[in-house]
Order: sequence, then C-alpha cells, then structure tokens
Amino acid sequence: MEITAALVKQLRDSTGVGMMDCKKALAETNGDMEAAVDWLRTRGLAKAAKKADRVAAEGLVGVATSGTKAAVVEVNSETDFVARNEQFQNIVGSIAKLALDADGDVAKLGEMPFPGAGHSVQAELTEAIAKIGENMNLRRTLTVSVSDGVVESYVHNAVKAGLGKIGILVALESTGDKAALSALGKQLAMHIAATNPLAIDSSELDQDVVARERAIILEQVKESGKPADIAEKMVEGRLRKYYEEVTLLAQTFVIDGETKVADAIKKSEKDVGAPIKLTKFVRYALGEGIEKVETDFAAEVAATAGVKA
Repeated sequence: MEITAALVKQLRDSTGVGMMDCKKALAETNGDMEAAVDWLRTRGLAKAAKKADRVAAEGLVGVATSGTKAAVVEVNSETDFVARNEQFQNIVGSIAKLALDADGDVAKLGEMPFPGAGHSVQAELTEAIAKIGENMNLRRTLTVSVSDGVVESYVHNAVKAGLGKIGILVALESTGDKAALSALGKQLAMHIAATNPLAIDSSELDQDVVARERAIILEQVKESGKPADIAEKMVEGRLRKYYEEVTLLAQTFVIDGETKVADAIKKSEKDVGAPIKLTKFVRYALGEGIEKVETDFAAEVAATAGVKA
C-alpha cells in the first residue's frame, strides 16, 4: 500500500508523534492506521491511542429528565453557527424531551410527532434545513431509568439549559434521600465529563479492547528483556493501572482529587441513609466517531467565485 503524505499527517495528528516515525509505523503495518498506532505505542512513542476518526462534528447534545428516567440525544449540523441558532436550539431541546419515550430508538424518535407542528421530528429537521440552509442529522439517542433512585443529568459548557457539547446521564439506585442522591449524581456526572471512563468497572470493559491493551503492554515488557515470570507480573500490574485509568469506580474522584469513586459512593451512603448502586452512565460528546472530510477553504471559495485557486 502506498504511504501517502495525507496518511502520515493523519497518524501524526492522532498521536502527536513525529513525521518520520509515523511514516515508518505505516510502512511496518502496510498502511493500517490502527495497527500503526499500536506499533508506535509499543515503542513508547505514542502514549495514547487517539482515534484518527475522532474529529468533532458540529451541532448539539441535549438531555432531558422526567422522574426516574432521562434521555440524551445528539443532533448534528455542519457548522457551529447553527449550534448557536435559537431555532436549532429549540428543536434539539424539544427532541430531547421526546426522546424520553423513544427508548433509545433513533428511528422511532425521528418518526414521533414534533410538538405543535403537525409533522414528524424528521420532517421538522427537513424544514429547518430549508430555512437555515445547512444539513442536519438526528444521529443517536439513549434513555436511562431506575426503579427507585435518581437519574441525574449534566451538560458541560451548556449554551442553554440542557444543551451543549457534552451530555452525561448517571443512574443511581437507592431507597434513600433523593436530594442527597441527586447531589452525588451531579458530582459523578461532572467527574465523567472530565475523565471519560470506558466502563463502570473492569467486568464491563470490551474484551477486545482489553486484549489489545494487553498485547501492547506485553510487547513493551518483552523489549525490557525481563524473565518470563517477572514479565507476566509486570503485564498484570500495568493492566491493573490501565483499569484504574479507564473504569469509573476505580478512578480517583476529581471532586476531591484523592478518593476512589467507589469509596466516594460508599461514603455518600451515610448522607443518603441507604445503600447506593451506580447502575449505568452515558456520556455523549458531540461529534465523537464522526470523520469529517478536510477541505481546502481557499480553493472552495475560489470555486464558488468561479476563479482558479
């Protein structure tokens, strides 16, 4: 496979590693971007596997709560200008409220009647596209509920109540005081916004992700030349450290900077007056996983004007 300058740049942008090392990594892995990231990490050149396709798309994330249930949605637009448009904000806010009854089904949500419009959510977006002049997309939605407890929501850097670029839902089951439980849920949601955990605990981690991480650590340990028994202990030790970094309950609580999240929840049981179980969390970051096509803005303007760039 030809290793193009664009491919090298993409790997450099996603890892922060120098151009020559990126070129070598791609050559060693026959242009496989994910394998190239792993190749760099095993050599200590890239500490984090930043996905090359994690390019921010525009639009808004919206959250809505009702009793023991909450929903989160993501509606995308082409530019941030639209995200600041009051009409677009009102549409996303209404869609978030409707999502409470969509049960995480984005197709169902798109077909639901839009309030006061006489047509569906999707039709409302189609009308908004015609009025605002920019493409919009109802991308995803999820709902979270508890039988007894609270589902707390939080929007980081909100542009309006319940609307922003990162939306969090936290579900806490407990028979205890709901006000105290809600306060804890808000703190946990803020923590999740800041740390972006992959799962509640290690048992919920994607085993393919764990296997990949183990393989990377094993390659790093092999290069140290340690005996097999010591190498295996090193691998297990580093895996435990990895779990502490990416699983919510094992992370250090950002609110106080010293307590583990699991211990902070346990400590809060005294204020709540009953046992607490964190059953689920959802974190939507605007545009995550969407690949944007980079364009030459000067060429685009020139083409629009009918002249050569």
